[in-house]
Amino acid sequence: MRVETEAAKRKTNKKRDEDGETLENLALRGNAVQSSTFYTWGAASAIDGIRYAPGPASSCSITLNELNAWWRLDLQDYYYINKVTITNRADGFSERMTGVEIRIGNSLENNGNNNPRCAVVSSPVPAGGTVSFLCDGMGGRYVNMFLPKIQTHLTLCEVEVYGTAYRRKIFLRMQLASSVDPAAVNNTFLHQLQSALGLSLVSDVKLSWTRLPYQEVTHKAKKATRFCADKK
Repeated sequence: MRVETEAAKRKTNKKRDEDGETLENLALRGNAVQSSTFYTWGAASAIDGIRYAPGPASSCSITLNELNAWWRLDLQDYYYINKVTITNRADGFSERMTGVEIRIGNSLENNGNNNPRCAVVSSPVPAGGTVSFLCDGMGGRYVNMFLPKIQTHLTLCEVEVYGTAYRRKIFLRMQLASSVDPAAVNNTFLHQLQSALGLSLVSDVKLSWTRLPYQEVTHKAKKATRFCADKK
């Protein structure tokens, strides 16, 4: 667990991993909902890319004072989650984040709060502090912040999610007519297949050959002719 309080790290759209590679904050792609809303502090305020802004809980999400309060992020797709980062309220009431469980998965049972648990905010986070948890590639579409068996306002000033997209491989076997030119197939088939699958507007999908098409030449064995001598 790591706590950050540097004001210079207020923007959360991009980070760098240990190798210096830029990582995207996946939360900015998603939609957020919560169990209830305290006045105007809606769920979307926790994924606006701003960790801290001046004013009373500015740019934070807050639920009503309730039992088992929750907040849920829909990433719109399946991802392997490596890290989740949460920023606490800076102007007071910092204790409200203690006990939050981070849940990740595909189920909406119990509003997504029954999904596997990545981590628990087990110790107090300073006002305005940021804490990160490693989730070791847990897979799912939904990321929940859940306060089980606690009655309070769930307050989140920013939730960041870092991970990698789920990539699925599909293998196709084709049989080509003997008159088809393999070079022509290589140039046109992938484009036509991508259009047929509705992938033309998807930027992160790439179709490729595992092996270039080739023609198989088959020879049919001729039946042996049997000659019989005429009997006289």
